[in-house]
Amino acid sequence: MASAETRPQYGGILRVSVRAAPPSLDPADPAQPDSFARRSLTMLLFDTLVTIDENGHAQASLASSWQASAGNQRWEFRLRRGIKFHDGTALTTTIAAESLGSVNPAWKVSADGDSVVIESDRSDAELLAELALARNAIAKREPDGKLNGTGSFRVVDWQPGKKLTLAADENCWRGRPFLDGIEVDMGFSFHEQMLALAAGKADLIEVAPEQSHRAALDGRRVASSLPVELLALVFTRDVSSPDDKTLREALALSVERASIRSVLLQGVGQPTAGILPNWTSGYGFIFPADADLARARHAREQVRINPTWTVAYDAGDPLSRLMTERIALNARDAGLTLMPTATATTAAAADLRLLRIPLPSSDPWIALADMAALLRVPAANRGNSVEDLYAAEQALLATQRVIPLFHLPASYVAAPSLQEWNPRSDGSWSLSDAWLGSGKP
Repeated sequence: MASAETRPQYGGILRVSVRAAPPSLDPADPAQPDSFARRSLTMLLFDTLVTIDENGHAQASLASSWQASAGNQRWEFRLRRGIKFHDGTALTTTIAAESLGSVNPAWKVSADGDSVVIESDRSDAELLAELALARNAIAKREPDGKLNGTGSFRVVDWQPGKKLTLAADENCWRGRPFLDGIEVDMGFSFHEQMLALAAGKADLIEVAPEQSHRAALDGRRVASSLPVELLALVFTRDVSSPDDKTLREALALSVERASIRSVLLQGVGQPTAGILPNWTSGYGFIFPADADLARARHAREQVRINPTWTVAYDAGDPLSRLMTERIALNARDAGLTLMPTATATTAAAADLRLLRIPLPSSDPWIALADMAALLRVPAANRGNSVEDLYAAEQALLATQRVIPLFHLPASYVAAPSLQEWNPRSDGSWSLSDAWLGSGKP
């Protein structure tokens, strides 16, 4: 017979600490940078029409059923009955259509009886995966800017960028969550989060990838996703000349990913020269990620000019600083000059940026489309085969706007008292079934 401690218990306030400091909770706000924390918070407050499970299959959520027609150009989603927003008003197809339409101007979204209809001028076999993205969560937006969702938790207090206090929605359509509430402290560095956990002031924190092994050795409860974050050098401008193209090739060849992974990342992450993780594409290992200093030097010798490239990095991320400095040393060995800079005011004017890019979805076509948007280059037309996907990724790499470096997992540390939580496939965390126990065996 199971003990009381192993059974889910109602009650308790979960304390969470995150690095992100979003000034808005609107899932559709394009000005907000994507992050695993933002996705997690969005899905506590709001729901999507469908979700994608760990096997990549679409599951019903606000929509109880759906069907596609006209070669996947027209989709019809039947809404569940009886769902209410946190303010007590009913979820209607009109509200859902307005919410989706405001985020996706390329779609024609309309209400038709008890269904939401989405029409596009092209076949969209990935529509279900797109609808499961946090940015497509259904929100009711009031004229005064107030938001209402249908998620498991409702907002009690919101201090933009600082603190968010949530309470369980007693009337949630999927049932009341076990937790009474959640308190989220924002803008805390990885180091500050670990101190809060050690002091008993946090129950769930993020952990830097390079610190995850050490945390586990120290007896912490570490949980990590599959590699879902791309660490990459991104050029801020297009290739301007054949010489520029050659110099970028030299830089890509000079980076010693293996030693960086061993020393700076403490063995975590996967070195890569591709955009997509191998677990999503199946061919990621094809892209050679090994450094070739001889080829890098040969390429550098073909160019007479010796430009100094500035590389901007996140001053609040110690790993980014160390990695940028290490890459600059690799580049110097190849005859290239990189100047690391953490000054926010010069980041936009920098020649390159070291970025941590959360991949938006396990769907590879969606991930490539988001990367194309980030690089401000046209996205490839979606195909139906692995060959089509490979060609689309090759086309993005051929722009020489990005030098992929590593695919990293999203890692978290939980207090012993937190039960039944887990990272999702997109790196965010799920607390729908989480509960707090005593933390004792």
